[in-house]
Amino acid sequence: MEDFTILKPFSPTVIKIKIPEKIILDLNNYIDQIVENEKKSSELDHGNHLVGDVTQEFKLGKDIMEKSGWAIFLAQCTKKWIEIEFKKNLTKFMIKNSWVVRQFKNEYNPTHWHDGHISGAGFLKVPKNLGKHTQSQKREHEYKGGYLQLVHGSRMFSCGSTLSIQPKVGDLYLFPNYLMHSVFPFKGTDEERRSISFNALIDDKIYNVYK
Repeated sequence: MEDFTILKPFSPTVIKIKIPEKIILDLNNYIDQIVENEKKSSELDHGNHLVGDVTQEFKLGKDIMEKSGWAIFLAQCTKKWIEIEFKKNLTKFMIKNSWVVRQFKNEYNPTHWHDGHISGAGFLKVPKNLGKHTQSQKREHEYKGGYLQLVHGSRMFSCGSTLSIQPKVGDLYLFPNYLMHSVFPFKGTDEERRSISFNALIDDKIYNVYK
């Protein structure tokens, strides 16, 4: 069939990219050091500002974001996103905050959204086994323990309302700040699920479509 094109203009864009291995290594090494340092962990604690019921959440300082290359990587990814989708040049990218979530079995993050303009979530550590359905018989739906789920609008014909993402080390997802999302609990292991998130501001003339 000629000239057959599917357009999807009525949903927010979600960008999936890979975090360079060196950045993952540098961030994990830094985080492991913080975990061992109770005083530093307390100073960087970010739990009171976040909605999740998880073991530990702490913010990243400007120094490690720059030293690891995390800050420049986010800026480059966002710039490319804006150029490809909006055909515009980004002149401003300012990270408001970035933080790490250390989640263990039975912990979760309820549905929420962020401030700023651009947000994202990526994975630095993922347990080998996130668990399985409680019932032993075959289930119709996939087990989603530990998954990140993005939510927008309501389910309608030809238009879904959720995107369920299996966590994999190095995967990073960028999305508009208003896109709701949650993280499901898992139950298969004592290993850590370690994620990293951020909020950033971009040019207001690009973000503010009501101007």
